[in-house]
Amino acid sequence: MSEPVNVRILDREFTVGCEPAEKEQLLAAAQLVDARMREVRGGSRTAALDRVAVLTALNLAHELLQGRDHGGSNEQAIRKTLGEMNHKLDGLFDSLATR
Repeated sequence: MSEPVNVRILDREFTVGCEPAEKEQLLAAAQLVDARMREVRGGSRTAALDRVAVLTALNLAHELLQGRDHGGSNEQAIRKTLGEMNHKLDGLFDSLATR
């Protein structure tokens, strides 16, 4: 039976339904997402939350796919690719913001 679990991400609280046996994994996932979102946001407290969330989701999905494709052993290549993706996405968002 699912039970409500409160998690904090970027100083905001979210309630998520979760099976009791999966609670620890959910909390660990929330900590990972929080850390990555803070990393993407950097020092800019004014960054739009939706932009930070999308960039973080893309980064995590890319890491997951790269790990599957390369057996998880190519961390440096993943970081390089993520950096390139972030740079491209920053340019895309900046160009959309000026329209």
